[in-house]
Amino acid sequence: MQKRHWDRLGNGGLTFTTLGFGTAPIGNLFRAISDDDAHAVLQAAWEGGVRYFDTAPLYGLGLSETRLNRFLRGKPRDEYVISTKVGRLFRATTPDRRDGFGKWFDVPSRNEVYDYGYDATMRSLEFSLERLGIDRVDILYGHDLDIFNHGSQAALDARLAEFMAGSYRALLKLRDEGTIRAFGAGVNEWQPCAWLMERGDFDIFLLAGEYSLLRTEALDGFMDPAAERGVGVVIGGPYNSGILATGPKPGAKYRYEDAPPWALEKAGQLQTLCAAHGTRLVDAAFQFCAAHPAVVSVIPGGQTVAEMAGNLKAAAAPVPAALWAAMKDGNLLPATAPVSP
Repeated sequence: MQKRHWDRLGNGGLTFTTLGFGTAPIGNLFRAISDDDAHAVLQAAWEGGVRYFDTAPLYGLGLSETRLNRFLRGKPRDEYVISTKVGRLFRATTPDRRDGFGKWFDVPSRNEVYDYGYDATMRSLEFSLERLGIDRVDILYGHDLDIFNHGSQAALDARLAEFMAGSYRALLKLRDEGTIRAFGAGVNEWQPCAWLMERGDFDIFLLAGEYSLLRTEALDGFMDPAAERGVGVVIGGPYNSGILATGPKPGAKYRYEDAPPWALEKAGQLQTLCAAHGTRLVDAAFQFCAAHPAVVSVIPGGQTVAEMAGNLKAAAAPVPAALWAAMKDGNLLPATAPVSP
């Protein structure tokens, strides 16, 4: 498994595996799986060399973190990097009133409360450490600071102001004290990442679904500036919720919904080029994300051992230079987009 070392601050930094593990699927995203099945997927990742794990209180309303607790118990703490997120606290409720119906299955009965304040950030970290059963996390991300979650630019602006006045101060303190090694934001849009990077001393961003073979708008506005500043980027959703793994077949998903016509068309064009060069679309999708110099890890989802095996294969797959050239010649990728050698 390839590794990438990040050390923006000159304090020793962190070493990521190029393939990381995003744990939303083991929080029973869209379907319930057993504790043993979740453990088996995590074990397959570990045996394949994966040593970066990303989680969040939101994933399974706490279930993802508690399943990681079982898996990580007994593993040397210095052998892996782990990130979790802040921005939500939970209130216990009754099963019929919990949040996440239709998204999270067989999970604790909780209601989410957005809170990007200073005290809430400190409390969120304490709760995560309890659920995870470990004494420290390496990275904290401010979670879901985007229009996708808050509904409008005005609502997002208010949350960003709340975050900078509260959570940002807490994260700076935690990093300065050595409690965490790095902090940033985990979001579904690149524009808030660029906004935050201009206004604070951020280390690493987790960007989901916004930099991929289908989506390259973030290249000039965020990805390249991040690389210039030594800011790391973790890429989530490199397959855009499935369409770049399955191809444009009926029922293919894009951002957790049925893929729109433009995504089906572009994925079909990409798949045709990949086939002509003897390459799986999913391999090209992974390797494209990993090629950008800002990227420290790529974290596709995996809910089964077979899916994990597919991710491991994609992370090790070579992609011919002629394929990248064909994608650029066909205007499917920007001419300036970094690609694997």
